[in-house]
Amino acid sequence: MMGDPKEAGAEASPPRAAARGGLSLLPQAESEEPAQGSALFLGGNEVKSRAVVKYSSAPPRTAFARLEEKTDLKLPPANWLRESAKLGPAGTTILGNSKKSKPFSSFGMAYDFIDSVGNDVDVVSDSENIKKLLKIPYSKSHVSMAVHRIGRTLLLDELDIQELFMRSSQTGDWTWLKEFYQRLIDQKWQRKKKSKEHWYQKAILSKFLYYSINGDGAAQPVPSPAEQQESSSSHQTHDSEGASWPAPFEMPSSVSEDPSASSQGLKNDFVRNILWTFEDIHMLVGSNMPIFGGGRYPAVSLRLRDNNKPINVLTGIDYWLDNLICNVPELVMCFHVNGIVQKYEMIKTEEIPNLENSNFSTKVIKDIAQNILSFLKSNCTKEGHTYWLFKASGSDIVKLYDLTTLCEETEDKYQNPFTMPVAILLYKVACNMMMKKNQNKKHYGTIRTLLLNCVKLLDKSRHPQIIASANYMLSELFQLDEPKKEESSDSPLNENSDESYSEEEEEMPDSDENGAYSTSSDPADDNKAVAIIKSVGELSVPEKYKSIHQIRPSCAFPVCHDTEERCRLVLSYVLEGLKSVDSSIKKESDLPAADPSTPIPLKYEDESTRGSPEGLEKQMALFLDKMGSLQKGNCSGQSGMTPGSWQHKMKLQLILKSSKAYYILSDAAMSLQKYGRALRYIKLALQSHDTYCCLCTNMLSEVLLFLSQYLTLCGDIQLMLAQNANNRAAHLEEFNYQTKEDQEILHSLHRESSCQGFAWATDLSTDLESQLSVSCKCYEAANEILQFSDLKSQNPEHYVQVLKRMGNIRNEIGVFYMNQAAALQGERVVSKSVSAAEQQLWKKSFSCFEKGIHNFESIDDATNAALLLCNTGRLMRVCAQAHCGAEDEFKREFSPEEGLYYSKAVDYYLKALRSLGTRDMHPVVWDSVNWELSTTYFTMATLQQDYAPLSRKAQEQIEKEVSEAMMKSLKHCDVDSATARQPLCQYRAATIHHRLASMYHSCLRNQVGDEHLRKQHRVLADLHYSKAAKLFQLLKDAPCELLRVQLERVAFAEFQMTSQNSNVGKLKTLSGALDIMVRTEHAFQLIRKELVEECDQPKNDEATPAADSSPNLNREEVIKLLSIFESRLSFLLLQSIKLLSSSKRKMSSNTEEDTVLQTNKQIYSQLLRATANRNSTLLERIEVIICLLEQLASGSSGSSGGAVP
Repeated sequence: MMGDPKEAGAEASPPRAAARGGLSLLPQAESEEPAQGSALFLGGNEVKSRAVVKYSSAPPRTAFARLEEKTDLKLPPANWLRESAKLGPAGTTILGNSKKSKPFSSFGMAYDFIDSVGNDVDVVSDSENIKKLLKIPYSKSHVSMAVHRIGRTLLLDELDIQELFMRSSQTGDWTWLKEFYQRLIDQKWQRKKKSKEHWYQKAILSKFLYYSINGDGAAQPVPSPAEQQESSSSHQTHDSEGASWPAPFEMPSSVSEDPSASSQGLKNDFVRNILWTFEDIHMLVGSNMPIFGGGRYPAVSLRLRDNNKPINVLTGIDYWLDNLICNVPELVMCFHVNGIVQKYEMIKTEEIPNLENSNFSTKVIKDIAQNILSFLKSNCTKEGHTYWLFKASGSDIVKLYDLTTLCEETEDKYQNPFTMPVAILLYKVACNMMMKKNQNKKHYGTIRTLLLNCVKLLDKSRHPQIIASANYMLSELFQLDEPKKEESSDSPLNENSDESYSEEEEEMPDSDENGAYSTSSDPADDNKAVAIIKSVGELSVPEKYKSIHQIRPSCAFPVCHDTEERCRLVLSYVLEGLKSVDSSIKKESDLPAADPSTPIPLKYEDESTRGSPEGLEKQMALFLDKMGSLQKGNCSGQSGMTPGSWQHKMKLQLILKSSKAYYILSDAAMSLQKYGRALRYIKLALQSHDTYCCLCTNMLSEVLLFLSQYLTLCGDIQLMLAQNANNRAAHLEEFNYQTKEDQEILHSLHRESSCQGFAWATDLSTDLESQLSVSCKCYEAANEILQFSDLKSQNPEHYVQVLKRMGNIRNEIGVFYMNQAAALQGERVVSKSVSAAEQQLWKKSFSCFEKGIHNFESIDDATNAALLLCNTGRLMRVCAQAHCGAEDEFKREFSPEEGLYYSKAVDYYLKALRSLGTRDMHPVVWDSVNWELSTTYFTMATLQQDYAPLSRKAQEQIEKEVSEAMMKSLKHCDVDSATARQPLCQYRAATIHHRLASMYHSCLRNQVGDEHLRKQHRVLADLHYSKAAKLFQLLKDAPCELLRVQLERVAFAEFQMTSQNSNVGKLKTLSGALDIMVRTEHAFQLIRKELVEECDQPKNDEATPAADSSPNLNREEVIKLLSIFESRLSFLLLQSIKLLSSSKRKMSSNTEEDTVLQTNKQIYSQLLRATANRNSTLLERIEVIICLLEQLASGSSGSSGGAVP
């Protein structure tokens, strides 16, 4: 390279044995220094050129042997035509460095430098082809090249029409092209023979090169003319053999087994592969030009010229481009006359364009290069198509044909020999892009286009492996589990992001002003040509063919609007891949062919045995046994695939992909509440996985994790189906529906396995218990799988989720059994003892709750553990109630069994509170548990109070226990917190105070003797009555309760009055009792309001029944309480009047008492009249009472304050 003394080291790249043997990539190809070979060459105008040697097989450079003057080059040197590392391939043929390139030479280079193809490089070709293209405007000779497009890269290869048609005459291939050529281009085609002068010049050059590397100058005997003729003909034969055209699809067997294997004629035979940047064009070029060096000249090229013939423009361009491409700074010219050496001359590369008779503008060459590239890129738009760039000898018109389209019009569309190399290259470029770890999703459109074009080119029956692999890669492009946010418009997948196609994907010619490619010129074949350059002179016009259009990609990555669409695309590719694999397995005849339109019959078992817990246990055991054997690798498929074969590996990958896609589909259906569809998809996912298990010889922990996730989702679906039994018919219809695609995938799965391994988990049962049991077994199986290969510790989040679900389903089953037991209890005849069925249900329920609590405790989920402890407490209460109903109602007593179960319930509720710790941890759960605990204490106390076990305990002990239980209930009854449950708590607390007050009141009535205890009971009764009244007054929907409490307080006062002897004391007690009566006005106002609303309701809305307007008002209760109230008020007023009117009171004048007396008399009179009227309605009676109470309140307001607060 120019001025670089280290060039020799750079040339000696590592050996490439691997690349020579096949299509392997060259990891060392990128190892050269980027700065190496940078150079700026100046001609008439400045032209930028930079060359980097990517690979070289040449030995370290040595100086050339300078031949002495008068050396006769017609005489062969001793080493002539012997293989020489210094000359490389140029030494084995008399064609020298102008050796004809092979028809697939660009493919060989592309395979070796796959990273550059489709992305960074514009052109891949032999340097001879590049030179031929750039000389088009200067040369009259014909040009014939095959052009292929891979991404943004164009591959150029010589298409030797003469060679092709010689072959066509022998084999019958390409006859369609021969006919086309003869009809439209060259009607008198015949093979043109090379002149004798041509072979003479080639022989002289060859001998000169051998002399230059030999250096001894020893002349050898001149061969006889016959020998010379023989030698010439032998080299001619060698030349034709060098262009080894493979027959269509003439691929070695290795390719069908390994897509990366090389095909015939696809080797990279160049001494050097150079990354040449010419202006803004990046080219990967192959060159065999011998380079000499050493001493004063580190790198020179050697040329032989006839002194009698001046250098023409074509030769000058040839020399200049060769030196540019190989970064050689100088040219050594040896002049001869009739084979006798005359002199040597040294010419700098940048001086070549200015040589006498060889003047050319480097700027024009640059314009030609840019125009040709733009022309080809704008018109060679279809990947996989073979284009033909053709210029007839002596013609100024350049035409571009699409041979693939022309070929498809013939009978055999696979006659194009380029088809296979192009398909392999498309596949390899896609593979390479896929394997890049940092690959951006915006390139997925490019990869997809490459693969689709690859598949389109190949015959499915002949290349199943590449097609299967390509389809698998297509399925891999779609991220099944990507987050939902990526489906938004910001997603790179939703943009036309296929950047490598951004400027040349669609055919879009420029307008005429910008140098159009004519499609309406005179020649008759214009309609067959894709594009035409009307005159080669146009190529010299700067930017004549520069495209100004931003061309959209024709095959951008598809935008999937939802998960289902994405998964369906994946499954379509998976199916094509499976078909390819299955078609390549020879044992096809052993299996019956499936009709895709006929559903595959599935094996069903008797539902009674299948759905039963015992049947499930058995199936689970078999399943876990199978999972254990998988760990040891004891599995094989039915189709006879050899483990380790490409079919085996590919089918495993495809099946795993299908299982993932069905899992994602199931998850999506689940979120849409389409549970029947979700179950169908998870069934297909598990059937795919079952087949995978049958084929897999070494189960990966990642795959076991997938299975655990599938079973977890299956458990979720079965649970949701159990909870949505109302839509069972719709779910069943969705479950039984099957697409043709699903049937075909299932058929492929059935070739390897019965797919029944998970039948126990995926059947749609109509029995609720069965569905819950299956759901539970799914979670248990998922948990069991996590125990394999230490998956539990590797995936803690999933493990926690599985245990949560296990705890939840066990809670659901526990509640189910508990409700069943409660239902049995409701159906049981009164006084009948507890049945064995009930007890069995209790045990099952308790067992489920216990296991669920253990699940939640093992993952420190205190909240859920508390909820299950709470449900266990509820189960204990159900048990207690069962024992309560087992006794005769008349002889009823609170039994020890009831007490035992209620005590157990209390224990579980207290455990739940301890589990939560504080209310702050989860206020809602805490309040719920507290309420249930309060209810339990209250129920215990109420039952003991109402059905006192006097046969076993003393009255005092019972009262003590009731009091303690009531106070504990009160303690857990939160009346202060403003929650939704606050009115309930207030009602409960009021009821507790009322019951306690009634109990102490009763004790006081029945107790004789101990005055201290009587006083204590009196105080407690008074206190609880007071608290009960206050709490009931806070409630708007408990007027009857408030009225009853106040009436009991009045009765309590009356009872106290009976034990009083003095009139003053009695009068004080009566005054307090009347004050209590006055305070009941609030209750009557509430009752009146409800009665008024009840009367107004039918008028406002006749359609609404009157009964619905006041559901809380019990009319009978109100009438009963009203009658008692009227009776007690009448009695109190009468007693008050009697005491105030007594003679002792009359003697002393007291104005206040006189007023009270008059008021009481008046009210008493009104009350008697009102009660005497039997025709009064309830509302009228209430209004009278309210009126009397208001009078009583105003009349006694100045009276002595003996009222009870």
